[in-house]
Amino acid sequence: MQPTDTAHPDYFHKVVDCQWACPAHTPVPEYIRLIGQGRYDDAYMINWVSNVFPGILGRTCDRPCEPACRRGRVEEGNGAHPEPVAICRLKRVAADHKSDAIKERMPAIAERNGKRVACVGAGPASLTVARDLAPLGYEVTVFDAEAKAGGFIRSQIPRFRLPESVIDEETGYILDMGVQFRSQERVDSMRALLEQGYDAVFVGSGAPRGRDLKIPGRREIEGNIHIGIDWLASVSFGHITSIAPRVIVLGGGNTAMDCCRSARRLGGTDVKVIVRSGFDEMKASPWEKEDALHEGIPILNFHVPKTFEHDNGQLTGMTFELVRAEYDDQGRRSLVPTGEPNVRVPCDVVLIAVGQENAFPWIEDDLGIAFDRWGLPELTPDTFQSTLPQVFFGGDAAYGPKNIITAVAQGHEAAVSIDRFLHGEDVRQRPAPRTNLVSTKMGIHEWSFDNEVSNDLRFKVPWAKAEVALASIRVEVELGFDAATAFKEASRCLNCDVQTVFNRSTCIECDACVDICPMDCITFTFHGEEDDLRSRLQAPAENLTQALMVSAPLKTERVMVKDEDVCLHCGLCAERCPTGAWDMKKFRLDTTQAGPGCRDAQITRHMPEAA
Repeated sequence: MQPTDTAHPDYFHKVVDCQWACPAHTPVPEYIRLIGQGRYDDAYMINWVSNVFPGILGRTCDRPCEPACRRGRVEEGNGAHPEPVAICRLKRVAADHKSDAIKERMPAIAERNGKRVACVGAGPASLTVARDLAPLGYEVTVFDAEAKAGGFIRSQIPRFRLPESVIDEETGYILDMGVQFRSQERVDSMRALLEQGYDAVFVGSGAPRGRDLKIPGRREIEGNIHIGIDWLASVSFGHITSIAPRVIVLGGGNTAMDCCRSARRLGGTDVKVIVRSGFDEMKASPWEKEDALHEGIPILNFHVPKTFEHDNGQLTGMTFELVRAEYDDQGRRSLVPTGEPNVRVPCDVVLIAVGQENAFPWIEDDLGIAFDRWGLPELTPDTFQSTLPQVFFGGDAAYGPKNIITAVAQGHEAAVSIDRFLHGEDVRQRPAPRTNLVSTKMGIHEWSFDNEVSNDLRFKVPWAKAEVALASIRVEVELGFDAATAFKEASRCLNCDVQTVFNRSTCIECDACVDICPMDCITFTFHGEEDDLRSRLQAPAENLTQALMVSAPLKTERVMVKDEDVCLHCGLCAERCPTGAWDMKKFRLDTTQAGPGCRDAQITRHMPEAA
């Protein structure tokens, strides 16, 4: 193996597993440390810069950071089911505990630069674009058919998960930057919008069409069968306030979980979720499934819908074929009938939550905006620019339904593209993020971060009492951490952004670091190919997705090899080293956002000179 290039922006970034996994690359350990110090405003602003909606995402994020969290890998001996740091819920702590002074830290209305940008839809992607461009002087106008901003955040996520006051607050921060919000104004013609003289248009209209289920009996039944996302919107806006007792929810995603839990609160006494797949294969987040089960909602797996049953057009039930999963040599799944008799499930209402689709009937065919066979726009990779150069897409409108944090990340990237486009620069030129390493050394055995590893198991978020939570659809279920519990949960973070940095020129190969490392991460050995090295380490490094740090040859011709996968970032190697060959350095990554830092002059300034 060649010596590791730790100067590459991705190397230490990937070691910060949570930040690497986050689509918006939120600096998770940094804001968790600030929460542990009670600096909630600072923690909130770090989140706000990258993920825009800390209070919303602190309640609703899909949490791609948590499965990646190192804590869940290294805590094997501390409980039957090691769990990651409660990253998402700590984000909510920053939002819940921040002060009113946070408003003073939001960007002021900027002087106009003469460029006008229209955003179609007021969901997370469009609002992110507006948040990034408005402080630069762009005149940003956001159009939405609804009375308030938020898009599917407002219409699809039930109030028992996300109070409306939180949506109002965090969308308000963006609109207060001088963004023009044209509420209750549906855009029904892209041509008409372009004729209004906008220099760029961003389409963040989501995936607004829910899929129906075309099986026998569907055409004969006029009522009591609803598309899940439409039904949730009707509940959110108060058009539906009750439901019949027996409810079937079809689908295994997060929308289905929101439907069943909402139905339970609106009067459904016999609510079932029925899915084609196995429980583990459901697309819903694990905690969403757990929450539904916690509220007494059964999930029936491997049931394929066959018919809607009715009596003179009145829904009476559904029939399902029982199947099992079989896998071929390539791991591809097939659902095979078990041969058992079909199952009939009586019901009064069916909520269909089997997927969503994009719909762009308002974009005329002759404008030059190309779509693929799935109805999605053809976009230049990583730029979100369509085949009509001044039109950009993002969020669910770009690549289909994902989640809020992905929509935010795409909004950031689209804003960079729009900013470069309106400065006459190639949008395909993507500026690299800026990185920095700063020593945390404060003495021989002291660091500017708390490097003691907590043995605490993950703390549980308190819930409202069931009789209260299930009695109203507007009572928030999760109550959030108090300050004391937040401190203890924050202490579980391993500070993965504080990196172990090795200086080979001062190493005397005494192996003191090897002896003291609690995870057997460090090995001095003769170099070889990666497969060979991984098998010769103090502890075999079996996670191939995490890199090895390999030094250049030392005086004995051995190399230092460190397995980044299970390192605790405890700093014991640096404390023990008699020559200071190890140091603990805080890694900072600043993703490029719209503004002067994303443009050619700035890129050229940071390019290395030719040898």
